[in-house]
Amino acid sequence: MRQPEYRSGSFRGFRWSWTVALLVVNAMVFVIELIACGYPPQFKEGNLFALSVEGIRHGYVWQFLTFQFMHVGFIHILLNSWAIYVFGREIEHELGPRKFLALYFSSGVLGGIVQVLGGWFWPDNFGTSVVGASAGAMGLMAAFAMLFPEQVLTIFIYFFPVNMRAKYLLWGIASLSLLCLLFPLSPLTLLLGPHVSNAAHLGGMAMGFFFVRYILHTDWSRLTETLRTAKKAAPPVSPRVHLDHKSEDEFVVDEVDPTLDKISAHGIQSLTAREREILENARKKMTKQ
Repeated sequence: MRQPEYRSGSFRGFRWSWTVALLVVNAMVFVIELIACGYPPQFKEGNLFALSVEGIRHGYVWQFLTFQFMHVGFIHILLNSWAIYVFGREIEHELGPRKFLALYFSSGVLGGIVQVLGGWFWPDNFGTSVVGASAGAMGLMAAFAMLFPEQVLTIFIYFFPVNMRAKYLLWGIASLSLLCLLFPLSPLTLLLGPHVSNAAHLGGMAMGFFFVRYILHTDWSRLTETLRTAKKAAPPVSPRVHLDHKSEDEFVVDEVDPTLDKISAHGIQSLTAREREILENARKKMTKQ
């Protein structure tokens, strides 16, 4: 996958970030694996840090976090690192460090949970242990496709460049993962790799979608205002009354224009409840004229 020219310009030159920090930590852990286990690293059922059904049965819940930093080979860590690098920097630039890390690790954890549940109920179709940052990387990819669905990416499939919009890339990888999960003995599964944790990939993508669709754009302002008001023992202030006290020009410049800009950048589904109320107020003002 080749890095495109994004509108933010945040990729012009190297800068230290949490995305880079994740890559450095993954590389350091991989070096430790090579020193301790040799190459390729082998993760048996009793491993304390690789995610497995047996480990969770014994209460090793930290495996949901530690497995995200471990890899089985050079190709494995290179592919995951490249996906984190391509999507992570733009997502971190767009969301900020805290939300970026919350998205990444929650995608990894949910991917691990889905993988463990699959191994619990269908042990014959799932490996004994799971390692890798792919679930978190898939969460970043899904979030990228949600935030920038029309962004064109150049993907190299067996060295042939293919231009694809981000939303189609998401649906394509999700469909492949689902097919490989449903038909583990199919030629497609053997071609892509029989030991790929497709359930973890799907779980990571699901969290990326859920994070952007339902968590990122959730309107927390009323809750925080209510908490502050209760603390100060003062009556709550309605956003509607505040809007009505503005002049028409102030209302358009301060409230309507930023809302329209957000629709243009992220789509109407990204609006919070308050922003939808702003548009409704604008419609009523125009109707009265």
